[in-house]
Amino acid sequence: MLRFALFRALSLGLSLVAASLVVFFALEIVPGDPAAAMLGVNAQEDTLAALRAELGLDRGPVARYFDWAGGLLRGDFGISYTYRTPVAQMIADRLWVSLPLALYALALTLLIAFPAGLAAAARRGKGTDLTIMGVTQLGIAVPNFWFAMLLVLAFSITLRWFSAGGFPGWEAGVGPAMKALTLPAIALALPQASILTRVLRSALIETLGQDYIRTARARGLTRRQVLWRHALRNALIPVLTIIGLQFSFLLAGAIIIENVFYLPGLGRLIFQSIGQRDIIVVESVVMLLVFAVILVTFLVDLAYAAVDPRLRRPR
Repeated sequence: MLRFALFRALSLGLSLVAASLVVFFALEIVPGDPAAAMLGVNAQEDTLAALRAELGLDRGPVARYFDWAGGLLRGDFGISYTYRTPVAQMIADRLWVSLPLALYALALTLLIAFPAGLAAAARRGKGTDLTIMGVTQLGIAVPNFWFAMLLVLAFSITLRWFSAGGFPGWEAGVGPAMKALTLPAIALALPQASILTRVLRSALIETLGQDYIRTARARGLTRRQVLWRHALRNALIPVLTIIGLQFSFLLAGAIIIENVFYLPGLGRLIFQSIGQRDIIVVESVVMLLVFAVILVTFLVDLAYAAVDPRLRRPR
């Protein structure tokens, strides 16, 4: 198990190096001058040159890459071009919105998907199964931003149970903060729950057709006992893959939802920084999200090995 974990950790490190190169140099070729964006189109050339020197933009891309990558290793994300504040502080402030939102949405996803997937697999071909599959098909087909607007219309404008947007901050209390995140979390969770339900159902149905399942039934175990004791664990491999990908998506891909609900999260920070040509913020936030995605993949690999010992063997 230790050898397996070390190999995966090495793969994680190499992936981060490759991702940092892609992120940095991809943004380097994007048209636009951050100094000109900050000072406006009427700025004098000497003023632009002085600001570029102050920001370090007059140096070569290779030197700036090593400065940036070295700063990331030390936990120094640099200074925002636009706000002139440490990027690490900006990320920390926004992360306290995006991370709870992602965890909240993932919890809702699991609470919906596991009972629904188990019920559909246990009653394959019956009314319950057909109903669940129909609802999940609708959940996959409906875009989450459109569903978010429906939630605002129903629960904010009509019923007035929730606010239409904004975030009061954690200093206002856990209750008000979680209430502000509820509609965005539901909008993010329902499409993901639909996908996970269908994957879990398919994995369980395939597992229930295996010989050892028929042997367990022949020994007198009930269908429920077989489903919980044998089928579920062996069906978790593809499910863990989807859960890992979904958490990564919920953390890194909630830009639209954060803008619909006007949440001050990482997605909205990226959106604003791109418009302001604040490259250092975009690079640092994207690398943080890439690290989160790779780390989640690493943890999923370890979960694979815990669920299926065969994966720990060297090939």
